[in-house]
Amino acid sequence: MYYPKYKNKPLKCVKHPKAPRQKWNAMLWVMCGFLSEFYVWFQHKDAYQVILDGVKGGPKEKRLAAQFIPKFFSSFPELADAAINAQLDLCEDEDVSIRRQAIKELPRFAAGENLPRVADILTQLLQTDDSAEFNQVNSALISIFKIDPKGTLGGLFSQILQGEDVVRERAIKFLSTKLKTMPEDVMTKEVEDYVFTETKKVLEDVTGEEFVLLMRVLSGLKYLQTVSGRQQLVELVVEQAFLEQALNPADTDSVDRLLQCTRQALPLFSKNVHSTRFVTYFCEHVLPNLSMLTSPVAELDIQLEILKLLAEMSPYCGDMDKLEANLMMLFEKLLEFMPLPPEDENGENAVSEEPKLQFSYVECLLFSFHQLGKKLPDFLIDKINTEKLKDFKIRLQYFARGLQVYIRQLRVALQGKTGDALKTEENKIKVVALKITNNINVLIKDLFHNPPSYKSTVTLSWKPVQKTEAAPKRSSGEDTGTGTLGKKVSPLPRRDARQIYNPPSGKYSATIGNFSYVIFGIKGTPWKVFLL
Repeated sequence: MYYPKYKNKPLKCVKHPKAPRQKWNAMLWVMCGFLSEFYVWFQHKDAYQVILDGVKGGPKEKRLAAQFIPKFFSSFPELADAAINAQLDLCEDEDVSIRRQAIKELPRFAAGENLPRVADILTQLLQTDDSAEFNQVNSALISIFKIDPKGTLGGLFSQILQGEDVVRERAIKFLSTKLKTMPEDVMTKEVEDYVFTETKKVLEDVTGEEFVLLMRVLSGLKYLQTVSGRQQLVELVVEQAFLEQALNPADTDSVDRLLQCTRQALPLFSKNVHSTRFVTYFCEHVLPNLSMLTSPVAELDIQLEILKLLAEMSPYCGDMDKLEANLMMLFEKLLEFMPLPPEDENGENAVSEEPKLQFSYVECLLFSFHQLGKKLPDFLIDKINTEKLKDFKIRLQYFARGLQVYIRQLRVALQGKTGDALKTEENKIKVVALKITNNINVLIKDLFHNPPSYKSTVTLSWKPVQKTEAAPKRSSGEDTGTGTLGKKVSPLPRRDARQIYNPPSGKYSATIGNFSYVIFGIKGTPWKVFLL
């Protein structure tokens, strides 16, 4: 144990031969009192050294050292490294209460050239599994962030680029959740520029989850809320999506990357920020391989998900270099999902099974075709030969007849139901089905005009429901997916960019209730209607 002997100048500390270790506690208080009493601290660094040595004592001494080391830190710059190292030792102590105390005081070391080091240390401490300690680290990081944002970000990004996986993960999550809470006088244009520059470096090698979180960081930056800012973000997503490369439909990683990037780009599109590059890529590389796509998630209907993304992007598509070719691809794909009616019973090509009407797929494809068709309104007249156009109209008519009967049945089933009655799972599915069928009906009517019209406006069935009193003819929600009779398809994973209602999926005819939908098509041939 060290006791001070007060001589004329300067302070000397000598070891008392009979000093018990139990009195280190008292000794630290003596040193603290001494340094607080004397104005000329720099003459008494031996006393400060005694406090630094307190980290080698017992729990009580360590707790005192955790408080006293930062208290006099600024008075002994020549002992700065030793002081920070001593405090860091306390941050790694086995006693969680000592660690919390040491972490709480770390921001007091964050001055000048020491701040990036403190930020680096705190970022590493994010890996703790103790919730209270983790919150303490977050609070400390926020404190020094308000002192020097760029210095703190330097420590965070250093660990994101070079640190261990768990540290990298938690540092990214810190940025995605805390930056948006910082006041404007802290998140200046210079700071936001720094965040954008460093985030671009991180995006060179990221996982899907990291990409989503980092896009959330960038989307929250104030200066990127402008049209030019959103355009920068779209260009960044385009780079990540590898749109210059052909898609390998059998590679789940490639498919997943395209899904993730498209989902992040969707909220950025507007009448001024176009989706042209994504829509073009979908038409040229994705639709031709639609049936061969490998889903990255077992429960995900990858074909329907792709078609839904295309439909959501299509209203924001600008001028396309190959508009006619892309419309032709949509047209051909639409024919695949719109069956011909069964022939007459005495016809040579009479079929034994009724065609399936895949409503969810058709809604997406019709909507996309309708949106792009506005840019080339004469497509169906000038670019499609007479026989093919006749075939297309027969398919449309067959589909429309099924829709009319189905819509009537749904309206009867929902008639008089309001409020809580519409919130049951069964009625939610019916409401969604009505929305899908109404949308398709409106779009088909437009295409039956001579010449075809592209003026009607519909809201895609899976868009969020307006918080108004529901009515049978105006309700909306999520579509029910596709599959065979009675087959259940799990809801799609939640998208981070927006909330979408996902009811139970499967064949609508299997879940709608006790109705038997057997109606009559062309020339009296019976057929069933399915919601896919």
